[in-house]
Order: sequence, then structure tokens, then C-alpha cells
Amino acid sequence: MEFKTIIEPFRIKSVEPIRVSTAAERTGYLKDAFFNPFLLRSDKVLIDFLTDSGTSAMSSRQWAAMMDADESYAGARSWERFDAAVHSLTGMPHVLPTHQGRAAERILYGYLGGAGKYFLSNTHFDTTRANIEFSGASAIDLPCAEATDYASDHPFKGNIDTAALETQIKKLGAKNVAAVILTITNNSGGGQPVSMANAKKTSEICHKHGVMLVLDCCRIAENSWFVKHKEPGMEHLSYREIAQAMFGLADAAVMSAKKDALVNMGGFLAVRDKKLSDACTNLLIITEGFVTYGGLSGRDMEALAVGLEEVFEPDYLQYRIKSTAYLGERIREMGVPVIYPIGGHAVYVEAHVLYPHIPVDQYPGQALVCELYRLGGIRCVEVGSVMFGKYDEDGKLIPAAKELVRLAIPRRVYTQSHIDYVIEVFEKVLDHKEQTRGLKIIWEPPFLRHFTAHFAQNGG
Repeated sequence: MEFKTIIEPFRIKSVEPIRVSTAAERTGYLKDAFFNPFLLRSDKVLIDFLTDSGTSAMSSRQWAAMMDADESYAGARSWERFDAAVHSLTGMPHVLPTHQGRAAERILYGYLGGAGKYFLSNTHFDTTRANIEFSGASAIDLPCAEATDYASDHPFKGNIDTAALETQIKKLGAKNVAAVILTITNNSGGGQPVSMANAKKTSEICHKHGVMLVLDCCRIAENSWFVKHKEPGMEHLSYREIAQAMFGLADAAVMSAKKDALVNMGGFLAVRDKKLSDACTNLLIITEGFVTYGGLSGRDMEALAVGLEEVFEPDYLQYRIKSTAYLGERIREMGVPVIYPIGGHAVYVEAHVLYPHIPVDQYPGQALVCELYRLGGIRCVEVGSVMFGKYDEDGKLIPAAKELVRLAIPRRVYTQSHIDYVIEVFEKVLDHKEQTRGLKIIWEPPFLRHFTAHFAQNGG
């Protein structure tokens, strides 16, 4: 028997107060933050959908495990539990702990990359692309054709275009392809899942050409839910078994454990090849810490080991996917253009469709981000030409392929009433959309500008 109402499969044992600010107050806060929500103080935010990374509420089991942590510098029993948990899930013999995912990216892609090297992916996310380009290599996105059809109900829009992948490897030369990165779920592609069939075909192509396949697996559990429920022939497997099968196709895996390991800090790099592991271990020691902690406390490793178990619990995953879909489907019914089907961790709004009067060089995504905060105190992030746009030789903006706004939902943090409030805020966004103005950048850094750039309103 199924019910329409989504309930949180947990009870709340501790609460954190949030202050309800006024629209007038938020207008001032936004100006002080140069219209960039990354620069807002968290106590000025009502609903924080900026990211699902490191923002999960940990369970009583995780907190209990932290109390039993061993903080020894080398060879701690907390490391042994962490290593066993990662090895059991990935099947990869060499595990390197890092303080978060981008540290693992820096180590692996910095070692593999360099001038003249290429990384191919279904879609690179911001830090992935930045680490690749910082090494001197190039990042090429090869999303499947269905990824651009936001209205269809195709279940696996996160897939990589395998025909284009084979073509690119032949064109570039296999020796020049540092790695293929399969991001699951595909974050920049709207949080869309990758099918097992697509992962298998990708693995076959990579191994045929002798190219390394890396899983960016920070949302592997959420991806497993979609595979089990949407891909024929997968329904008999458990979520964990699906994840293990997908890891079995890859040569290495990078994880920001701040997502599907349900922790506030942590990550890892797992590899099959000992020579590669040895090279990355040297970089780990130089930049992160000793091999049995790598920038993590024993408490972090304990919580992560428990989280990798809890995240595959069926009741949790059902709640996670369904509650995210609830938000996306309700605002879609209101007329808000979203990427459909709704992904696992976030709802993505097509800002350029919502605001056709705002040109791309006035950043419609950033305009919507500011409106959601001004009207309702909701903090989220632009995934468009602020995040991925570049300039040509004349300083003219080369826009991103999409102008999106991501509402990333923290795990086990907000209740049904919080989500219903967000839906009400979108009603006000629609009421004010004709009056919404674009923005201009008045200062930006050379890399990852969306984190710290300063904006001003056009005409203001």
C-alpha cells in the first residue's frame, strides 16, 4: 500500500534555529554580498539550497561512531574501518583518504593531466573542470543527445554519448586522453542519472582503447535508485549491488563523501593500479596528510564509514528521491521551467526560459538566484554563464550551453513544510518575473569566479 504523503523516515532529536528575516532586510543583505549568495552569512539564510555537499544531518549511529574514534596519526583503527568500508563498496584495493572530493581530483587529475592531455566526460562539474584546466589539460563534455531535451521523460539523460566518445578518442589519439570521467549522477547535466548499460558501453570503449575510466561517484546511491527503478533488468538487484557493479566497470573512483556518504567533511580516491596508487600517495602525503588519514580526523572517517552503509537503506533512498521530485513537479505544474525528469539531489530551473527578457550577458540565472533570496530567503546557485562562461580575445562573453539555477537539497535536513514554503516562494517569483532585472559582473577572480565574483544590478 502506498500513500501520497511523503514522510521523513527518521525522527528529529536535535534542532537548529533559523531566523525568519524580512524582504527589506534581505534586500540589504544581498547588496552587502554584492548580489552573490556565496558571500552571504549563513545566519541570514532561511532555506539553504546552495549545495547538498557537506550539509547533511548525521544520524545517531554516525555520532555514536565518532565517539569511538581513534585519532592516532598513523595506523588508527578508524582508518581501518574507513578503508574496509570503501574497499567493500568499490572493490578497489588502493584507497587514499582526502578531506573532500576536489582534493582527490587535484591529486589524480593533476598527475594524469598536463599540456596536450584531454579528459572526456558526460559533463565536467566546476571544480573538476578547474582542476583539469589548472593542470594545463583540456576538458571536453560529451553528453547524450537526450540531455538537451528538458521536457521529455527519458530516464537517463545523464548518459555519455558513447558514439561521440569513441570518435573523440580516435580523433585525439588514445595516448592523449588522460581519462574518461563518468559523473553519476550528472550534476551539471541537471542531476540526471547514468544507466548501467551506458556505463558498461563506456567501460568497453575505454578498455578497448586502453584509456582509464574514472567514476565521479559522489551521488552513486542516488544513481542506483534510478537504475533499479528505471532500467529494465536491474530491479532484482539491491541499491548497493548496483553501485558495486558500476564500480566494477571502472579503473578508479573519486568521491566527495560530503554527498552520498552523509558526512560534513571527507572524500577519497580509490584505484586498482598499484603504480598509480604509489604516485598519488606521494602527492597525498605532500598536500593532504599521512596515508592513513589524508586530511581527515578519526571522527570524520568513522562517520563516513557508517554513512556509506546508511545511504543505501531503501527507506532513506525512497524518501530522498521522492521528496526532491515533489518540489520539482509542484513548481513545474505552476509553470516554472525545470529540467525533467527531476534528478536525485536537486531541482534545476531553466532561468533563460523563465526570464526571456534578460540576455545571457546579464546572467538570468544569477538574477533568479537573487530573486529567490530576496523574496523568500532561499539560497541556491547559478549553473550557467557565471559558472561556466568564458571570454573571447575581445573580452566578449562566450556563454555556457545552459542557463540554469540549481536548488540542491541537503540530506535529512528539511521537512515537508519547508519544501511547501519553497513552492510558495516560486509563486512570488512568477508574480515578479517581468520586473526582474539582469546583473553585471564588477569584479571576478581568474578561476571559479562564481564563488567570489561581485555583481551589480543593471540600471541600479
